[in-house]
Amino acid sequence: MPQTPAVHPGMNWRKPVASCLAAAALAAGAGLVLTAPAAQAEPSNYRFDFGDGPVEKGYTGVSATDAYTPERRYGFNTPGQMANVPAKGAGVGSDAVRFLEFGTKSTNTFNVDLKEGLYRVSVTLGDTSRASIAAEGVFQEMNLTGNGAKASFEIPVTDGQLNLLVTEGKVGTAFTLSALEIEKVSRHPEMDPTIWVGGDSTVASYYPLESSIQGGWGQMLPQFVDPAQFDVRNMATGGQIARGFRNDGQLEAILRYIKPGDLFLLEMGINDTAAKNATTEAEFKEIMRDMVRQVAATGATPVLVTPQGRATDFVDGVHSSVDRWYRHSTVALAAEEGIPLVDLNVLSSAYFTEIGPEATLALFMAGDTLHPNRAGATELARLVSEDLARQGLQ
Repeated sequence: MPQTPAVHPGMNWRKPVASCLAAAALAAGAGLVLTAPAAQAEPSNYRFDFGDGPVEKGYTGVSATDAYTPERRYGFNTPGQMANVPAKGAGVGSDAVRFLEFGTKSTNTFNVDLKEGLYRVSVTLGDTSRASIAAEGVFQEMNLTGNGAKASFEIPVTDGQLNLLVTEGKVGTAFTLSALEIEKVSRHPEMDPTIWVGGDSTVASYYPLESSIQGGWGQMLPQFVDPAQFDVRNMATGGQIARGFRNDGQLEAILRYIKPGDLFLLEMGINDTAAKNATTEAEFKEIMRDMVRQVAATGATPVLVTPQGRATDFVDGVHSSVDRWYRHSTVALAAEEGIPLVDLNVLSSAYFTEIGPEATLALFMAGDTLHPNRAGATELARLVSEDLARQGLQ
């Protein structure tokens, strides 16, 4: 509680104030001007418009040739590896810069000096087939698709500078950036409690996030999570297998930020069972074990999730797919490690049986019995959320 200065009996505390005011007035009458030292305040909020086209009102224009300098406080670390390119969007989306060198460990970053704190970073891509966002040397947002794709995330800055780049989502495609907005959320560089999500194409996010036809349950999960309790960060990607998620950067990003009180929901198995991925069930189980143990060591709570079956897994009106996708190993692993399990496979089958084959098929992409559409992904997210609540995890 703030302390009130002690006032001694007989002390006139107004007198020093009056004396100061009188002195200031005297100085002004004598022609003396008192000025405060000029402050070079470091901004906490930025709005950048990238490319060589017209700069939108309220934004700072940044060309591919703008190198970082301490005086400017922002710019590209290696402008020789950047290029100005047009883009098909409007406003800030009408032009962009293209990253010619990429990879999460690349030094070809756009750098912005920022005081220590927690920041919300919002990106708008240019013409891009599929690209991921990296910052501070790890992935932040995975596989944004389509021209002008948008995403935002919170990130702690502790070293005085944000280092960001657009990098591979799909090899051989362009990686471009049209706009970047940075807003300081807190002077404390601590992320809110977070639900981290790992998985494959049935879990991943699709763009535009608010209106995509296809959906993943990780994309829809925020609809069922109280934002005052948890943020949701979906790191799932299409075609992913357990080994790839562990070894190729997604788990690394989660381990960088995850903390006690966070949840890590991990669903794998669909692609691991494909012969081309050469993952035996025993190998799959041990890779999954390694991931949940690494997360548990941080004090966070790993939660295993089993994938739903195909829309057509009906026999005599009953949906069942308990033998698919290495499910039995996932269930056994949860028991062996003493960690929570959301058996989405069984939960979704019960729901599909309830609504029937025709209504179930309507929850999947046209001509595709594996990948849910937006409505189907929403129902899967609801089932996951309800089971987390049942287990006291939400």
